[in-house]
This record gives sequence, C-alpha cells and structure tokens, in this order.
Amino acid sequence: MLSIRHIKSISKVQILTFTLLFCLSLGLDQWVKYIMLNGFAWDSEALSIGGRALVYNTGVAFSMFSFLTESLKYIQILFLLTLLLFALMSDFFLKHYIPLGILLGSGLSNILDRFMYGGVVDYVYWHYWFDFAIFNLADVLIDVAVVMIIWQMLRERKKH
Repeated sequence: MLSIRHIKSISKVQILTFTLLFCLSLGLDQWVKYIMLNGFAWDSEALSIGGRALVYNTGVAFSMFSFLTESLKYIQILFLLTLLLFALMSDFFLKHYIPLGILLGSGLSNILDRFMYGGVVDYVYWHYWFDFAIFNLADVLIDVAVVMIIWQMLRERKKH
C-alpha cells in the first residue's frame, strides 16, 4: 500500500547509498559516452566483444517507439519520476534502494542523451555467435539493476 510512512522509515545510509549509486551510474555512463564521442578511434579494434558502431537511437530497446520522437524523452522522465514516487511511497525503496539507484541513474543518463544529441548514444555492437542490438553502458547497468531486483524479490519470497 502507498503510504508516507515508508518515506519516514528510510535511513540516511540508504539515501546516501542510493544517491551515490545514482550519481556513479549517471556519471560513469556519461563519461564513457564522452570518450566514445570525442576520443575513441573508430577505425581500431578496441571493442573486442563484437564490433564498433556509433548510433543515436531515437527509440528504446531495438529502436522501438522511435515514432514518438521528441515526446519519448518526456514520457521517460514521467516514467522514472513515477517509479521513484512509487518506490518512496511503498516499501520498494527500502528493499531495493541499491539497484534502484543504478536503474534511475542509468535511465536518466540515457534521457540526457536525448536532450543533448537527439537520441541515446549507443556504441557497442555485439555480433559474436548471434547478431544483437547496439547498446551502451547504461543499458547494461539497467539490465543488471532489473536482475538484482528480481533476484532480491525471489530471495525474499523464498524466505516466506
């Protein structure tokens, strides 16, 4: 149930950890994108996990919803704010503040790309064993955060 009492039960350590992971995810992803855009030699074989590509993705995963163009970044901001509000008003934040900090920081980093470059900066092209989408560090961090949340939920469910 949504309640303001959940906000009051959040400790300073949880807030600090959340904020640190949020800023670290955001800053690290933006730093890597800066390197990829400004200092990376695209004709070298530096990315050994597949290949190189530089794409400004105007959609989300696999370029879905790219038809939403300018509206997509505002929809994503609304989505992240709604997620944060839900997390704070329920016990979700208390249970998952670590992956939530990573998820929201990485998500905001991709949204910032939309404002700065007109699309999300993607630069890793996986093509070993199978052809896959072009992605970036924030995409990986978002996936890791979601897996962490699912793992934590399954672990808690197993306890009960």
